Order: sequence, then structure tokens, then C-alpha cells
Amino acid sequence: MIPSFQLAAGLRQSACAQTSLSPRLQQAVRMLQLPTTDYVQLLRQAVCDNPFLEWAEEGWPGSESGAVTDTEDAAGKSADASDASTSEASEASEASEGGAGADADAETWPAAPGEGREGGEGGARGDALQHRLPCLVTLAEHLAGQLRLLRLPERERLLALALVDCLDDDGYLRMPLCELGPALPGLLPAPQVHELSLALARVQALEPAGVGARSLGECLALQLGPVGEPPKLRALALAIVREHLPALAAHDLAGLSRRLGHTLGQVQAACDRIRQLDPRPGSRIGAVAAGTIIPDVVVRRRQSQWVAHLNPAALPRLRLQQTYADWYASHREQGGVVFGRHLQEARWTLRNVEQRFATILAVARAILQRQHRFLALGPLALRPLALREIAQEVGVHESTVSRVTHQKYMATPCGLFELRFFFSRGLATDSGGHCSPTAVRGLIRSLIASEPRETPLSDVALARALTAQGLRVARRTVTKYRQQLRIEPAARRGPSIR
Repeated sequence: MIPSFQLAAGLRQSACAQTSLSPRLQQAVRMLQLPTTDYVQLLRQAVCDNPFLEWAEEGWPGSESGAVTDTEDAAGKSADASDASTSEASEASEASEGGAGADADAETWPAAPGEGREGGEGGARGDALQHRLPCLVTLAEHLAGQLRLLRLPERERLLALALVDCLDDDGYLRMPLCELGPALPGLLPAPQVHELSLALARVQALEPAGVGARSLGECLALQLGPVGEPPKLRALALAIVREHLPALAAHDLAGLSRRLGHTLGQVQAACDRIRQLDPRPGSRIGAVAAGTIIPDVVVRRRQSQWVAHLNPAALPRLRLQQTYADWYASHREQGGVVFGRHLQEARWTLRNVEQRFATILAVARAILQRQHRFLALGPLALRPLALREIAQEVGVHESTVSRVTHQKYMATPCGLFELRFFFSRGLATDSGGHCSPTAVRGLIRSLIASEPRETPLSDVALARALTAQGLRVARRTVTKYRQQLRIEPAARRGPSIR
């Protein structure tokens, strides 16, 4: 007998715990990970959109009643600031997982130039700032301006301008001339190859030297001008860049000397001259300068201890517009829901600013407590450090420490470092302890710096030297660290190379 099964549809209710993030909490998490420059830009937009926010001349951004002028009093209340903000805004405190209180060493929080409720970006200070901003000129505009100063036939000028538009950002012409003629629109009759060659010669004579080249060898040859160059040195350098670039890239000076029939010293002088040339001459024109990094935390030595405090130049002076807040409190019925939402958002933003920089300072101080030997002894004293250690010290989650250390910087007497720089996994030593990879890289650099010139240390020899000092590091790890230090292998550090 075949058993029969009965299928029935039904509903079953069960309880399970799931973690869900509110939209505001998600926003707080994203804002915590932002670099300070992007975060300040976000606050500027909030000031423009929210009438209850304004840039203050002085004071803590979480203060709604005005400026905090007594820094010592602020220091006494810093421990309670985090607890107050946690009870008032649980979502903001969850975003930073219970960060520490506000910094007492913050002195004055400078506002961005031209900012403020009155005038804003369109004020006199903002206009003056805009007038000081550099006007970047592209490579094509730079070369076209030079061509317009030359007395050239109209057709030759148009061809040269068309070639300028075909250059890439590095100044190279990547398309052959035979294929370029039909691709140039608006030129009748179609340009011939000899016409394009003459126009290209005009372009290659412009500044910066090397633009309009069709290969790396041609680019370097164009920069070896006859003026100011010793004839023999120039002829030897031209022969190398035109016919022996692979040997130059391989640092094969002995092979170059043998093939060209010159002494090793002459070949070395020619190679040194070639290395002074720019393989990307067009990139210098119109390139945007690298942005300046403003440290979030500054470390100074006070008596016999290292002390970290927030950098006043990185802190936004933001406060509640008290006049509007008092008006809304007395006309709550007339203000409507929109103004109430703006006021609630403004207070949340101020608490977020306070909580953000308080957490950054707490994490930085915890890092400094464990890596203080680095400031006195250098990279060799850097100890292994995990996110979990700092998270337990500050009382936050590891993910919060990861967000806080992302593109946040600490200025020390040893230099400017990202907070993430101080974290690394440990390498085991023979004594049972652990050593930081940064310390191992510093030791490899010192070993190579003191190696005999005639017999440079190979990666295997470096690994053995590290083992003799109690560090168990594999050869492939030594190779990886050496490459990170941008040091050539032993075969390229020999006496003939130097």
C-alpha cells in the first residue's frame, strides 16, 4: 500500500533578533568614515540648507548657548560630554560605539574663508579667495598660445593646432601620421603625410621640450637639445635613447659600454643625463597640485610625556543659530513641522561633530599610549597593534576604529602619519615576542645601507641576517619588503651600476 501525504499551507510565527540601522544611523556611520576635508564640506552644505546652523567665531560645536571661552572649564566637563550626547542621541552614539568625550586642548576652531550666515561664498572674503585661486591652463591651450605667436602659413597653423588637439595628457602623439590625415575634419584638401610631418616638427619645437613625440625614445631625444649640451655627451645619450633603451632600463652599463665603445664612466655620465629628462613632459602642464593634508591630531612633547590634542585648524566652528532657535521656541505653533525638523537636524549635526572628533581624539591617544616608543626611537620601535586592542581601550567596536583611522592623520615630530599606519600584524621572533613589519622594513633598509659595495646583500643573505638577529622572515617576505622600499635587487646594486 502506497502511503499518501497531505500537504497543507499555513502561517507560523517565530521570534528572531536582527540588527537594523535607521537612516540617520547609516548617515552617521558614513560621516564617521569621511576624511575631515570631505566632512567639513558636508557641514558647509548643511549650513546652507539649515537656517538653525551657522559658523561661530569661537566655541565648541556642541554648545548651543554660545562660545566656550574657558578651556580649562571645558576640560573638566569633557568626560561628561560623551555621556550627555549618548543619552540625548542614541543613534549618534551607536554610530561611534560610545566614543570618548570632547577634547580640552581644542583652542579656537577657525571657520573656512568666506563662510558665514551673512555673505557666505558670495561675500567679499569669498570673492577675494576666488580671485587668488590659480587658473589652470590645459596642455592644448598652452601649446596653441605658442603657435599663435609664430608667423606660420594659415594651413600649417591649422594642421599644427589639429595635432595639438590629438596629443594625450602626457604630450605624446599616439596615432600614426598616415592614419591621422583622414581623421582631421574641416581641412580641404586632405593633408598629406609630408605636410603633417612639417606641422609636427613645429609642435615638437614648442615648450615643454619633448611634446609631440611618438615614442619614449623620441621624447627623450627631443629634450637633449644641442644648446648647453657637451657634443660627445649628447651624441652618446642620443645613441642610448634611440637604440638601447632596454639596456638602459635594465641598468646594464657594462653591456652599453661594450656595445657603444665608450668607457664605463662616459656611459654612466650619459645615463645620469638621461635620467634627468622627463618621460611625461605634458603632465606638468595643467596638472592639479596635490591637496594639502591637514592633520586631525597633533602630538607634542610636554615635559617627559607625549600629549595628543585635536588640531584647531581641522575643527569646524559650527553652532546653533540661537536667535532662530529662541524664535521657534516661542512660536512653536506657527513654526510648523518643517522648522521643527530643521531644528532637530541641527542639534543632531552638532552632536555628531562633537562625537566624531571626540572619538578621533580617544583613538589617537590610545594609539599614542602604545606606540610612544616610535616617536623617540623611530620605526624600529613600532610594535604590532590590532584594531581590537584600541577598540577595547576606547570602548567601541572594531569597525568604528577602522572608520576612525581611515584617512585621519596625526602630526608628530617624526612626520605626518595616517592613523592606520600604526596598525600591523606581528612577526614572530625567536624570543617568543612579536615584531612589526614596519620595524623589519626599517632593519632591511639599514642592512642594505651598510652592505659592502663590492658584494651587495641578496634577499637570501638579508633573510639570513634577519634570522641571526632573531627574526624569522622568509626570503619571499624580504623580497616583498624590499620592493615596498623601492630598493633594487642585489644584481642591480653592484659596483658597475653605482
